[in-house]
Parts: sequence; structure tokens; C-alpha cells
Amino acid sequence: MRRHVAIVSLLFAWLCANGAVWDVAQIFAWARMFTGYTQTLSVTAALTETFDASKPCDLCLNIAKAKAAEQKQAPQTIERSAEKIFLACETPAKILLEPAIRDWADAPWRAAVTRTEAVPVPPPRA
Repeated sequence: MRRHVAIVSLLFAWLCANGAVWDVAQIFAWARMFTGYTQTLSVTAALTETFDASKPCDLCLNIAKAKAAEQKQAPQTIERSAEKIFLACETPAKILLEPAIRDWADAPWRAAVTRTEAVPVPPPRA
């Protein structure tokens, strides 16, 4: 249940961010106009009157104003230059990692005394 609420909330937030709220409001306005026209006209005549662009209702006009205001507030598109495209398509230089070879004079294995005699045998057990 919690996952479904999260998915629906995310979908609603995405729709709001993309401006789909105005589309839903426009559909609501058309449905309201259609139901008003069907009370006096036939279905085909009501559809024709609903989607006639020369006779918008007050709600349709307010939605159009709100959409225009939102378009003005939206950030302008970024000018694309060829340099950015080439930079994105450029292959990066290969990175070569070499092992660090260091010759330390005071290395512990070089300074240790080396054994020359044989290893003593463990003492016998009684």
C-alpha cells in the first residue's frame, strides 16, 4: 500500500512539474462546457460547440492566460554551441598506471643478516 502511494505521489509530482495540471484543468473545462451544451443541443452539436475555438468559456480563457504566464516564467532554453557538442563526443585520454618502482637503500630485507650455517635441528624429545 505504501509503495502504491509513493508511486502515485511521484506520478502526480511529475505531472505537476511538466505542466500537465493545466491540461487536466482544460479537460475539466471542456467536460463542463460539453455537459452544459448537451442539455440544449444534440451530442454532435454539443461537441462542435465545445471545441469551437471562437467561443471559449471563461475557464478556458483563464487557463490560456495561466499557461502563457507559466511559459514566460520558464527558464529560457540554453544556447547550444558546437564546442559543447564536440567536448561531449571527444574521447578522453587514456590513463596509464605504472607500478611504482622504488629502490630504497634502507629496505629491511636488504639490511637483515643472512644465515650461513644450517638450521639447527630441534632438540630430541624425551
